[in-house]
Amino acid sequence: QVQLVESGGGLVQAGGSLRLSCATSGRTFSPYAMGWFRQAPGKEREFVGGVSRNGGRTDVAASVKGRFTISRDNAKPTVYLQMNSLKPEDTAVYYCAAAASRSIFAVITTKDDYDYWGQGTQVTVSS
Repeated sequence: QVQLVESGGGLVQAGGSLRLSCATSGRTFSPYAMGWFRQAPGKEREFVGGVSRNGGRTDVAASVKGRFTISRDNAKPTVYLQMNSLKPEDTAVYYCAAAASRSIFAVITTKDDYDYWGQGTQVTVSS
């Protein structure tokens, strides 16, 4: 079992920045590709960003490209989502997730492929 605990959410004005963190416990962190998803009220949970097991490959959704960056530190072990130039449409609950992966290079973008989820952290961007 992998426990994931998100932190760093909050209220920020449009144009501001936040950094989300996801700390893990339980099993070893390195066998898992990691991802961030978000869910706004009345909407489906959507992919935001993913990082491979070795941290060498990342991908982010088109809606956040150029503004959000995902990274991981396997020594801590923690995964981060740096969010800059925030917009009101970024308002959502943000979830961290872990996916068992044989490949150290794979970035996983499909939520059904993730095995473990955190409880989520609220991000609210005011206009």
